[in-house]
Amino acid sequence: MARARTLKTHSRTLATLTVGVAVGALVGGGSLALAGGRVPTSDKQITNMTDEVNEIKAYYGDTVDANGEHWASPSSNYAIQVQGIEAKAEKYLAQKIKHDHSGKRAVVLDVDDTALSTYNYELETTFVYNPASNAQYIATKNFPAVFGMNNLANWARTQGYTVFYITGRPESQRADTVRQLTSQGYPDADDSHLFLKNTTNPPTYLATCATPTWTCTTTQYKSGTRAYLASQGWDITANFGDQYSDLNGGYSEQTYKLPNPMYYLP
Repeated sequence: MARARTLKTHSRTLATLTVGVAVGALVGGGSLALAGGRVPTSDKQITNMTDEVNEIKAYYGDTVDANGEHWASPSSNYAIQVQGIEAKAEKYLAQKIKHDHSGKRAVVLDVDDTALSTYNYELETTFVYNPASNAQYIATKNFPAVFGMNNLANWARTQGYTVFYITGRPESQRADTVRQLTSQGYPDADDSHLFLKNTTNPPTYLATCATPTWTCTTTQYKSGTRAYLASQGWDITANFGDQYSDLNGGYSEQTYKLPNPMYYLP
Protein backbone atom coordinates (compact mmCIF):
# COMPACT_ATOMS: atom_id res chain seq x y z
CA MET A 1 0.00 0.00 0.00
CA ALA A 2 1.42 3.40 -0.94
CA ARG A 3 2.25 5.72 1.90
CA ALA A 4 1.25 9.35 2.15
CA ARG A 5 3.71 11.73 3.70
CA THR A 6 2.87 15.16 5.01
CA LEU A 7 5.69 17.48 6.01
CA LYS A 8 4.84 18.79 9.46
CA THR A 9 6.40 20.90 12.16
CA HIS A 10 4.83 21.89 15.50
CA SER A 11 1.64 19.98 14.54
CA ARG A 12 1.04 22.39 11.65
CA THR A 13 0.47 20.82 8.24
CA LEU A 14 2.60 22.58 5.68
CA ALA A 15 2.62 20.63 2.43
CA THR A 16 1.23 17.30 1.35
CA LEU A 17 3.69 15.03 -0.44
CA THR A 18 2.01 11.86 -1.65
CA VAL A 19 2.83 8.78 -3.70
CA GLY A 20 -0.12 6.81 -4.99
CA VAL A 21 -2.68 8.21 -2.54
CA ALA A 22 -3.97 11.62 -1.56
CA VAL A 23 -4.45 13.00 1.91
CA GLY A 24 -7.43 15.31 2.26
CA ALA A 25 -9.96 15.96 -0.48
CA LEU A 26 -10.28 17.99 -3.64
CA VAL A 27 -12.31 21.16 -3.22
CA GLY A 28 -13.70 23.63 -5.71
CA GLY A 29 -11.24 24.56 -8.41
CA GLY A 30 -9.32 21.32 -8.01
CA SER A 31 -7.30 22.38 -4.96
CA LEU A 32 -6.43 19.97 -2.17
CA ALA A 33 -7.97 20.49 1.25
CA LEU A 34 -5.58 19.71 4.07
CA ALA A 35 -6.38 17.79 7.26
CA GLY A 36 -9.36 19.34 9.00
CA GLY A 37 -10.59 20.90 5.77
CA ARG A 38 -8.26 23.89 6.00
CA VAL A 39 -7.37 25.55 2.71
CA PRO A 40 -4.84 28.42 2.81
CA THR A 41 -6.28 31.65 1.45
CA SER A 42 -2.95 33.45 1.30
CA ASP A 43 0.70 32.57 0.80
CA LYS A 44 1.35 34.26 4.17
CA GLN A 45 -0.41 31.32 5.85
CA ILE A 46 2.12 28.85 4.42
CA THR A 47 5.64 28.43 5.77
CA ASN A 48 8.23 28.83 3.04
CA MET A 49 9.55 25.38 2.16
CA THR A 50 13.18 26.50 2.05
CA ASP A 51 12.85 27.98 5.52
CA GLU A 52 11.13 24.83 6.76
CA VAL A 53 13.89 22.54 5.47
CA ASN A 54 16.51 24.79 7.04
CA GLU A 55 14.67 24.59 10.38
CA ILE A 56 14.68 20.79 10.14
CA LYS A 57 18.41 20.80 9.36
CA ALA A 58 19.11 23.06 12.34
CA TYR A 59 17.03 20.86 14.64
CA TYR A 60 18.93 17.74 13.56
CA GLY A 61 22.30 19.51 13.69
CA ASP A 62 22.91 18.75 10.03
CA THR A 63 26.46 17.71 9.17
CA VAL A 64 27.81 16.58 5.79
CA ASP A 65 30.51 13.93 5.42
CA ALA A 66 33.12 13.49 2.69
CA ASN A 67 30.63 11.51 0.58
CA GLY A 68 28.09 14.31 0.67
CA GLU A 69 25.76 12.42 2.96
CA HIS A 70 23.91 14.24 5.71
CA TRP A 71 23.98 13.11 9.33
CA ALA A 72 22.26 14.27 12.45
CA SER A 73 24.55 15.51 15.20
CA PRO A 74 24.68 13.78 18.62
CA SER A 75 24.71 17.25 20.19
CA SER A 76 21.64 18.44 18.28
CA ASN A 77 18.36 19.44 19.86
CA TYR A 78 16.87 16.36 18.19
CA ALA A 79 19.36 14.08 19.96
CA ILE A 80 18.80 15.84 23.28
CA GLN A 81 15.03 15.45 22.98
CA VAL A 82 15.34 11.75 22.10
CA GLN A 83 17.69 11.17 25.04
CA GLY A 84 15.16 12.74 27.40
CA ILE A 85 12.45 10.36 26.18
CA GLU A 86 14.81 7.39 26.53
CA ALA A 87 15.68 8.36 30.11
CA LYS A 88 12.00 8.37 31.07
CA ALA A 89 11.45 5.04 29.33
CA GLU A 90 14.42 3.41 31.04
CA LYS A 91 13.15 4.51 34.44
CA TYR A 92 9.71 3.09 33.70
CA LEU A 93 11.06 -0.18 32.33
CA ALA A 94 13.32 -0.62 35.36
CA GLN A 95 10.37 -0.20 37.72
CA LYS A 96 8.13 -2.62 35.83
CA ILE A 97 10.67 -5.44 35.56
CA LYS A 98 11.67 -5.24 39.20
CA HIS A 99 8.72 -7.31 40.39
CA ASP A 100 8.07 -9.39 37.29
CA HIS A 101 10.40 -12.26 36.44
CA SER A 102 7.97 -14.15 34.22
CA GLY A 103 10.25 -13.84 31.20
CA LYS A 104 7.28 -12.67 29.11
CA ARG A 105 7.77 -8.93 29.22
CA ALA A 106 8.49 -7.22 25.92
CA VAL A 107 9.17 -3.88 24.30
CA VAL A 108 8.13 -3.04 20.75
CA LEU A 109 10.01 -0.72 18.42
CA ASP A 110 9.00 0.72 15.09
CA VAL A 111 11.95 0.72 12.66
CA ASP A 112 12.18 3.87 10.51
CA ASP A 113 12.96 6.95 12.62
CA THR A 114 12.43 5.00 15.82
CA ALA A 115 15.19 2.40 15.66
CA LEU A 116 16.93 3.66 12.51
CA SER A 117 17.28 7.22 11.24
CA THR A 118 16.19 7.98 7.66
CA TYR A 119 17.40 11.58 7.87
CA ASN A 120 19.87 11.40 4.97
CA TYR A 121 17.37 9.61 2.71
CA GLU A 122 14.68 12.20 3.47
CA LEU A 123 17.00 15.07 2.53
CA GLU A 124 18.12 13.31 -0.65
CA THR A 125 14.51 12.91 -1.76
CA THR A 126 13.34 16.32 -0.45
CA PHE A 127 10.98 14.52 1.92
CA VAL A 128 9.07 12.89 -0.95
CA TYR A 129 8.69 9.15 -0.29
CA ASN A 130 9.17 7.00 -3.36
CA PRO A 131 8.87 3.20 -3.00
CA ALA A 132 11.52 2.49 -5.64
CA SER A 133 14.17 4.88 -4.32
CA ASN A 134 13.42 3.83 -0.75
CA ALA A 135 13.80 0.14 -1.58
CA GLN A 136 17.07 0.83 -3.40
CA TYR A 137 18.40 2.81 -0.46
CA ILE A 138 17.47 0.12 2.05
CA ALA A 139 19.00 -2.58 -0.15
CA THR A 140 22.36 -0.82 -0.52
CA LYS A 141 22.90 1.23 2.64
CA ASN A 142 22.61 0.99 6.40
CA PHE A 143 20.61 3.62 8.23
CA PRO A 144 22.31 4.75 11.45
CA ALA A 145 20.63 4.07 14.77
CA VAL A 146 18.43 6.78 16.23
CA PHE A 147 20.62 8.22 18.97
CA GLY A 148 20.67 5.89 21.97
CA MET A 149 17.81 3.65 20.90
CA ASN A 150 20.11 0.68 20.24
CA ASN A 151 21.62 1.17 23.69
CA LEU A 152 18.17 1.33 25.26
CA ALA A 153 17.08 -1.83 23.45
CA ASN A 154 20.19 -3.70 24.57
CA TRP A 155 19.80 -2.48 28.14
CA ALA A 156 16.17 -3.65 28.14
CA ARG A 157 17.30 -7.04 26.84
CA THR A 158 19.78 -7.43 29.72
CA GLN A 159 17.00 -6.59 32.19
CA GLY A 160 14.87 -9.47 30.94
CA TYR A 161 12.78 -7.84 28.20
CA THR A 162 12.39 -9.35 24.76
CA VAL A 163 12.55 -6.86 21.90
CA PHE A 164 10.12 -6.98 18.98
CA TYR A 165 10.07 -4.80 15.87
CA ILE A 166 6.90 -3.90 13.97
CA THR A 167 7.49 -1.94 10.78
CA GLY A 168 5.45 -0.76 7.85
CA ARG A 169 8.21 -1.88 5.50
CA PRO A 170 7.05 -4.57 3.06
CA GLU A 171 7.83 -8.24 3.61
CA SER A 172 10.20 -8.13 0.61
CA GLN A 173 12.59 -6.01 2.71
CA ARG A 174 12.90 -8.52 5.55
CA ALA A 175 16.52 -9.56 4.91
CA ASP A 176 17.68 -5.97 4.42
CA THR A 177 15.86 -4.85 7.56
CA VAL A 178 17.51 -7.60 9.62
CA ARG A 179 20.86 -6.54 8.16
CA GLN A 180 20.28 -2.88 8.97
CA LEU A 181 19.16 -3.53 12.54
CA THR A 182 22.00 -5.97 13.14
CA SER A 183 24.56 -3.50 11.75
CA GLN A 184 23.53 -1.03 14.47
CA GLY A 185 23.75 -3.61 17.24
CA TYR A 186 20.05 -4.09 17.91
CA PRO A 187 19.17 -7.23 19.91
CA ASP A 188 16.62 -9.85 18.83
CA ALA A 189 16.96 -8.63 15.23
CA ASP A 190 15.84 -11.86 13.62
CA ASP A 191 12.84 -13.27 11.79
CA SER A 192 11.01 -14.40 14.91
CA HIS A 193 11.07 -10.91 16.42
CA LEU A 194 10.53 -8.82 13.27
CA PHE A 195 7.09 -8.14 11.79
CA LEU A 196 6.76 -6.57 8.35
CA LYS A 197 3.72 -5.74 6.26
CA ASN A 198 2.80 -8.77 4.16
CA THR A 199 -0.02 -7.69 1.87
CA THR A 200 0.30 -10.73 -0.41
CA ASN A 201 0.08 -13.43 2.25
CA PRO A 202 -1.16 -11.67 5.39
CA PRO A 203 -1.23 -13.45 8.76
CA THR A 204 -4.53 -14.82 9.95
CA TYR A 205 -4.60 -12.51 12.96
CA LEU A 206 -5.09 -9.57 10.57
CA ALA A 207 -7.90 -11.28 8.67
CA THR A 208 -10.51 -8.64 9.53
CA CYS A 209 -8.71 -5.98 7.48
CA ALA A 210 -6.27 -7.94 5.32
CA THR A 211 -8.47 -10.45 3.53
CA PRO A 212 -9.61 -10.87 0.86
CA THR A 213 -7.70 -7.69 0.06
CA TRP A 214 -5.43 -5.60 2.27
CA THR A 215 -7.28 -2.59 3.70
CA CYS A 216 -5.46 -2.32 7.05
CA THR A 217 -4.57 1.16 8.22
CA THR A 218 -1.22 1.58 9.94
CA THR A 219 -2.98 1.62 13.31
CA GLN A 220 -4.92 -1.57 12.50
CA TYR A 221 -1.81 -3.36 11.25
CA LYS A 222 0.40 -2.41 14.18
CA SER A 223 -2.16 -2.76 16.96
CA GLY A 224 -3.33 -6.04 15.43
CA THR A 225 0.23 -7.33 15.51
CA ARG A 226 0.62 -6.25 19.13
CA ALA A 227 -2.67 -7.98 19.91
CA TYR A 228 -1.21 -11.14 18.40
CA LEU A 229 1.88 -10.85 20.63
CA ALA A 230 -0.40 -10.39 23.63
CA SER A 231 -2.32 -13.53 22.62
CA GLN A 232 1.00 -15.39 22.74
CA GLY A 233 1.43 -14.38 26.38
CA TRP A 234 3.63 -11.32 25.93
CA ASP A 235 3.10 -8.31 28.18
CA ILE A 236 4.18 -5.32 26.08
CA THR A 237 5.51 -2.93 28.67
CA ALA A 238 6.51 -0.17 26.28
CA ASN A 239 5.84 0.64 22.64
CA PHE A 240 8.10 3.11 20.81
CA GLY A 241 7.25 4.94 17.59
CA ASP A 242 7.78 8.21 15.75
CA GLN A 243 4.17 8.31 14.47
CA TYR A 244 0.99 8.22 16.51
CA SER A 245 -0.21 5.47 14.16
CA ASP A 246 2.68 3.38 15.56
CA LEU A 247 1.25 3.79 19.04
CA ASN A 248 -2.54 3.96 18.78
CA GLY A 249 -4.79 0.97 19.28
CA GLY A 250 -3.69 -0.32 22.66
CA TYR A 251 -1.90 -3.52 23.64
CA SER A 252 0.91 -1.68 25.39
CA GLU A 253 1.19 -0.51 28.97
CA GLN A 254 3.09 2.64 28.02
CA THR A 255 3.82 4.43 24.74
CA TYR A 256 6.74 6.67 23.81
CA LYS A 257 6.48 9.08 20.88
CA LEU A 258 9.83 9.98 19.35
CA PRO A 259 10.14 13.30 17.52
CA ASN A 260 9.91 13.39 13.73
CA PRO A 261 9.23 16.72 12.01
CA MET A 262 10.12 15.29 8.56
CA TYR A 263 6.88 13.51 7.64
CA TYR A 264 3.53 12.31 8.90
CA LEU A 265 2.07 8.84 8.35
CA PRO A 266 -1.66 8.53 9.13
